[in-house]
Amino acid sequence: MIQDLTATREQIRSNHTNPSAEIEKSIAAAQSAACRNAFLLPMFDTARARAAEPGIAARPLAGLAFSVKDLFDVAGQVSTAGSKVLADDTPAHVDCPAVARLHAAGGSLVGRTNMVEFAFSGVGINPHFGTPSAWDGRYDLAPGPIPGTDHTVARVPGGSSSGAAVSVATGAAFIGLGSDTGGSIRIPAALNGIVGFKNTARLVPTTGAIPLSTTLDTVCAMTRTVRDAVLAHEILSARSVPRLPRPVSAMRLAVARTVMLDAMDHTVADAFSRSLQRLRDAGATVVEVPMPEIGELAGMNASGGFSAAESYAWHRRLVSVGDSVRSQYDPRVLARIERGAQMRAYEYFELVAARRAWITRMEAALQGFDAVVSPTVPIVPPPIANLAPNPAHDDAFFRVNALLLRNPSVVNMLDGCAISLPCHAPGELPVGLMLWQSAMHDDVLLNLALDIEPLLQFR
Repeated sequence: MIQDLTATREQIRSNHTNPSAEIEKSIAAAQSAACRNAFLLPMFDTARARAAEPGIAARPLAGLAFSVKDLFDVAGQVSTAGSKVLADDTPAHVDCPAVARLHAAGGSLVGRTNMVEFAFSGVGINPHFGTPSAWDGRYDLAPGPIPGTDHTVARVPGGSSSGAAVSVATGAAFIGLGSDTGGSIRIPAALNGIVGFKNTARLVPTTGAIPLSTTLDTVCAMTRTVRDAVLAHEILSARSVPRLPRPVSAMRLAVARTVMLDAMDHTVADAFSRSLQRLRDAGATVVEVPMPEIGELAGMNASGGFSAAESYAWHRRLVSVGDSVRSQYDPRVLARIERGAQMRAYEYFELVAARRAWITRMEAALQGFDAVVSPTVPIVPPPIANLAPNPAHDDAFFRVNALLLRNPSVVNMLDGCAISLPCHAPGELPVGLMLWQSAMHDDVLLNLALDIEPLLQFR
């Protein structure tokens, strides 16, 4: 049984273990077959030295392991964003704010994690450095056999923070630092059976992180439990989250029918229905609402959306060099980036205005509800082989990618906050339940999640 950070920290402080012993457990997990392809740059000796520092146990992270997505600057290292294109870039001079805050809190950096190239996909596949998967014959997140499931088949980890999710799920890290532009924290959290919290974007600095969309990018983390998510957010946002416990019976929750419940596979549908019944049985008011505003997003993003335009603005200097550089990109990623070149200036400014008006309408629709409850993603993790880099698989890849991004990206367009909680039962592949709200409801949402989490412990 893999413990969470909070419990392990208490054991350290009660002298039942120590930071160095716990770092060795994390390193052993990181070196196991379960973490194959999860780390691009292991930093085991650095983590050992950090955990051995005097007084480290008294800090909030007590010398325990965290991992960093290959998107973030770490002093002396090149941030390559899971790509070969930036391999020869200048190393960072200083840690970015997010990494610096985790270091200052007493965390031990165990390594840089693999990711979708330039964070531009929700599936988790990386053709350059391999794709991590905690779901195959070497390691299984389930406590026992899953009927009808081939356990020798490697399944996608979700993206773009793929290695970060696997590092947390397997015990290699207690906190997986990542980013979320359209679901890149919540998708892999859902597909790996862990917790992923996307805070309101403005609360954590994005400085020192290679951008995908400067409008939508959010710096946040994955953990094993909600209480660890609260701790990670407090550190990353440099603020305290007040504890506001309330009975589940006092909660008023919406279930958005438009789009968010479409195309659920039977495992997700069963887990979601069961979770809603648990909430109702505990006394929560659960109201199904149309929320037709969500259906407007496809048309609003028809010209490519923020990610395409803003990523092209950043990558133009690279892709314009010529085929020698272009050939180093994942073709699926390059195609999405170059779509941004087709967006006209007036279309971009129309999108900005349309989003602003849409947020106003959505905030009105959310009035009177503590949060909205949705499936994080509508499907369980499909086999990697069905989506692997191959032009013959492209149609299937982009179909799955769209399904995985669909629900989480609503919250990014809303400039909101959301958390994915595991809600699957023994004998099921991982399923995530997403609680979400508009901007700056982070504290309320985290407190709701703390109270709801025990109801979802089917595992």
